[in-house]
Amino acid sequence: MIMDLMQDLRRTCYCGEVTKAGETVVVGGFVQKVRNLGNLIFIDLRDRTGIVQLAFNDQTDRAIFEKAASCHSEYVLLAKGVVAERSSINKDMKTGAVEVLVDDLRVLSKAQTPPFAITDETKTNEELRLKYRYLDLRRAPLQHNLMMRHKIALAAREYFYANNFIEIETPMMMKSTPEGARDYLIPSRVHNGKFYALPQSPQIYKQLLMVAGMDRYIQIARCFRDEDLRADRQPEFTQIDLEMSFVDVEDILQLTEGFVKYLFQKVLHMDITTPLPRMTYQEAMERYGSDKPDTRFGMELQDLSDTVKDVDFMVFRSALEAGGSVRAIVAKNAASVLTRKEIDKLTEKAKGIGAKGLAFIRWNDEKPTCSFAKFLPEGKLDEILSRLDCAKGDVVLIVADKNKVTLPVLGALRLEVAKKLDLIPEGKFNFLWITQFPFFEWNEDTQHWDAMHHPFTMPMDECLPYLDSDPARVTAKAFDLVLNGTELSSGSIRITDYELQEKMFQALGLTDEEIEAKFGFLVEAYHYGAPPHGGLGIGLDRLAMVMLQAESLRDVVAFPKVQNASELMSACPAPVDAESLDVLGIQVTHSEDDE
Repeated sequence: MIMDLMQDLRRTCYCGEVTKAGETVVVGGFVQKVRNLGNLIFIDLRDRTGIVQLAFNDQTDRAIFEKAASCHSEYVLLAKGVVAERSSINKDMKTGAVEVLVDDLRVLSKAQTPPFAITDETKTNEELRLKYRYLDLRRAPLQHNLMMRHKIALAAREYFYANNFIEIETPMMMKSTPEGARDYLIPSRVHNGKFYALPQSPQIYKQLLMVAGMDRYIQIARCFRDEDLRADRQPEFTQIDLEMSFVDVEDILQLTEGFVKYLFQKVLHMDITTPLPRMTYQEAMERYGSDKPDTRFGMELQDLSDTVKDVDFMVFRSALEAGGSVRAIVAKNAASVLTRKEIDKLTEKAKGIGAKGLAFIRWNDEKPTCSFAKFLPEGKLDEILSRLDCAKGDVVLIVADKNKVTLPVLGALRLEVAKKLDLIPEGKFNFLWITQFPFFEWNEDTQHWDAMHHPFTMPMDECLPYLDSDPARVTAKAFDLVLNGTELSSGSIRITDYELQEKMFQALGLTDEEIEAKFGFLVEAYHYGAPPHGGLGIGLDRLAMVMLQAESLRDVVAFPKVQNASELMSACPAPVDAESLDVLGIQVTHSEDDE
């Protein structure tokens, strides 16, 4: 039926492209709104490029005029007419100087009244908009976001193709291998009782492509991780994945910086200065309490340990005796905002993320208020204030514990306070390389060492003697790219010596049987010669989110999942019938929590 209506009419341009008077055009789109003035009808027609006004007057064929009068919001129309100058210009529209005098109108599809208005700005709650995501995606802001993703992917392909990369697809169904998060598993009907896994990343396959001699690989890769969600995390995500042979760290960093420069110039018409700043993991943690610091504002962490080492305050003393530290951040001119009530909220937040408490100094009156003043000898408070460069109007927040608690807790409070004080500038893009990550991190639950990145990462040459004797001293040829406090990419130089790879597996507590079962095919591949290689994966979703200054990944993903990893529109995940489960040899059991 629709094809019959379109038989002798085809769109000649998009709505947002109608700007030249005198042309005859055919446009198609959704009705944004209808204004019926009796002898005049105006219809705003919308597509992904913008809105154009369709005009119907006493010169319009009566049947066409009546058809226009019957139209409502979200009807799908095809309209033909001559472009004419408007008598009253709408400066808020790209096409606001012209309108289309319609002489042929086709109603291709009628629409019910949508559950919310399709407008740029909306107060409709997100849950309803996600349920009707296909309607929400008609709104210009979300369409703009998806087009930004397209431009990022296009720029990536242009840049890496120009640098001799080959785009190669890797499998979506692969062997389950430990990579830091839980796998999404796919049961096999043919191999009953066995499972494929969806890739957390194409890590092993892209390394094997280097062994295969492909030299430079690129892929816009879909990845899957079964982990708890947050604003910058989805269970399925996209990364610009790459790997290179015959390189070291410097080669990868320089190539990536070239991509960043090309991307921002191409998409945002913004010049990014290279080389990008660099900071070791240790320095980032000491200064910002984070391995992905937001450097758009100051408020850096300060070490008070030497200043308070003789203070008879048990909180400080016990932390220092346990090998920890006493550290602080100073919020300048914050005393009027960080009231005692607000500091209590920050204290609860600090406790919620691992701290035992939060000490503070608030200087709002002539004399500062200090939560631990009774433990301080004469003159010590003045010494602390001087050490911190704290003045009247400032607030000091102090945490004392082991560094693995003190640093990240203060790092989180730093971000929280910056938001409260509106210290984070908009429209600013601060890139930062974080380098020299620890190779191992101690797992309190399992009581053994885990790989901080992944077990294929090459240790720094000077750290090899400590693999067995002192794992905490081993640093890795690993690097992260951070933008405005968001980790965009993680990469490393890979191990290519099969003996060293087996040694690293053993250092991580894997038995020979586990190594063979999980990674035997990779270790065997190294027996046949492997060029030195490394690479990284750049999170396309996160990159789009930061470039657009969006609040959540849901704003830059077409059909996102919510906090509990479900999709509200299609109501997945959903049960399947018993027959399908029987074929796979699967029986579903329910816990009391499920009930």
